[in-house]
Amino acid sequence: MKRLLAVCIAGLFSAGAMAADLMQAYQDALANDARLAAARAELEAGRERVVQGRAGLLPQIGLSANTTWNDSELRSTSGSLERSYNSNGYGVQLTQPLFRWQNWVQYKQGELQTALSETQFGIARQDLVLRVAEAYFNVLIAQDALAAVDQLRAAAAEQLELARTSFEVGTVTITDVHEAQSRFDLASAQEIAAANQLEVARQTLAQIIGKEPGGLSGLREGVALQRPQPDNIADWVAAAESGSFGVQARQLAREIAVREVERQRAGHLPTIDVVASHGVNHRPQPSTDRAEASAIGVQLNMPLYAGGRVSSVTREAAALRVKADAELDDARRSAALAARQAWLGVTSGMAQVRALEAARVSSTSALEANKLGYEVGVRINIDVLNAQTQLADTLQQLSRARYDTLLAQLRLKAAAGTLGEDDVQAINALLAP
Repeated sequence: MKRLLAVCIAGLFSAGAMAADLMQAYQDALANDARLAAARAELEAGRERVVQGRAGLLPQIGLSANTTWNDSELRSTSGSLERSYNSNGYGVQLTQPLFRWQNWVQYKQGELQTALSETQFGIARQDLVLRVAEAYFNVLIAQDALAAVDQLRAAAAEQLELARTSFEVGTVTITDVHEAQSRFDLASAQEIAAANQLEVARQTLAQIIGKEPGGLSGLREGVALQRPQPDNIADWVAAAESGSFGVQARQLAREIAVREVERQRAGHLPTIDVVASHGVNHRPQPSTDRAEASAIGVQLNMPLYAGGRVSSVTREAAALRVKADAELDDARRSAALAARQAWLGVTSGMAQVRALEAARVSSTSALEANKLGYEVGVRINIDVLNAQTQLADTLQQLSRARYDTLLAQLRLKAAAGTLGEDDVQAINALLAP
């Protein structure tokens, strides 16, 4: 077990460790996180949608060429004539759409799809902040838990030694020794579990930042957590319902669905194009024959009947538009719920921190009083052990409450769609240098 603890402690201060505080961990994650890299590639792909949509409004130019071997025989009353020759030809054609409504709608859809890609990348950036912060805080929580359990184990070992000494002189019973031994064994098991949890938390952070984390800066002792601004849950809910990246993405998806109905319905409309062409044909037999022609005109195509396909895909698009409406409504409700949950997480977390800070003071006082009472004979061994366990539990709960409150603050900003690097820097300023 000592070796396991040594490995964990050595990992915290290894020379290859890179992340020293939350801001550094976030910068490492920006460069190395696989999910963000995938989201960035998806953004680059999404930006091509507007280019693809614009292509339907621009001229289309095509070049064609052919070469043909001809072997013919002509028969008449005067005899037969065989001709074998190779004919060649090439041509170029330009088509400029004048009226193709579906192409115009598709271009507008491309603009919306590019905007949707930008919004989805914004979601990925916010998700990265939350994942880094959560993984970072989990390491700190695990470190504090290990320190508290280690302190509990050392106190239990001391209490066990006192119980054994007192039993030898006959001032306590064997029951006291067994109770002290039980608490020591339990603390030892908890220490092993806490060390394992710390290593798991460190590796989780390493997966995100792409490097082995070292000694991380924790929250400064006595730092005061501030209430959210504005200090009104209704304002945060309203901001989430309109500004959340999830809501923005669903709004764009709805606009795309609305235009898709229009694009499919355009299958009933005529199309008008300007068509220009130039071609050359060359036939060397029986005498050199070269034909060259150019043409330009306006071409109208009017669909009459397509087997009902256009009507079917229009109805399909209309149904998907209704689906997009429902998903937008659900996104607004989800954003409002996330804002309320985060707000309550911050406010209740701050109250919990204050209560646990008071509990730490009272638990420390209770432990000292029980130790003194044990020395003078008015308290028994189990009273001291219980007081030590209560203090260790209080320290762990206090650590988790602090970091959970900080994480709730970030989640509240994310729910409103305003979470960014400045918020990471603000949290980082609360950490010990």
